Amino acid sequence: MVHISINCSAKISSNVISLYTTQIIKEDSHALYGFIETLEKTMFDRVIKINGVGPSTALAICSTFTPEAFSAAVFSQDVDAIKTVPGIGPKSAKRILVELSDFVLTTDTLNDVSQVKQDALLALESLGFKKERITKVLSTCKSDTAQTLIKEALKKLT
Repeated sequence: MVHISINCSAKISSNVISLYTTQIIKEDSHALYGFIETLEKTMFDRVIKINGVGPSTALAICSTFTPEAFSAAVFSQDVDAIKTVPGIGPKSAKRILVELSDFVLTTDTLNDVSQVKQDALLALESLGFKKERITKVLSTCKSDTAQTLIKEALKKLT
């Protein structure tokens, strides 16, 4: 049996499919987790490495968020969004955000908005601002290009 997320099952449109898999072997069980997209598998593999987050919680995260939405929630340090996952409370949500603070999906399928925010974050960090403060400010900015986003954030940071 292969365990899949709700998002994965929604994308299945035929009787024959290919899945990217992760096998988890424990003393009392062998489990196989399948994903249609490599991004979802990457997200799952990264989340299960966090202390206290098992495969069922990681699969619940994959069922609640698309990889892009999860990356955006981590980037903006959105505790409330992470708490929407069944079985994750405030402490676990904060721990996940701390552990995944450097989590960025590196692929061409990332939407332009998150890539622009990532570029702005890196530029502002190079100017000496703290990442936590930058992410809070960037979540309030509305610009759509890195250059204008940086200018808008600088006004709010100073």
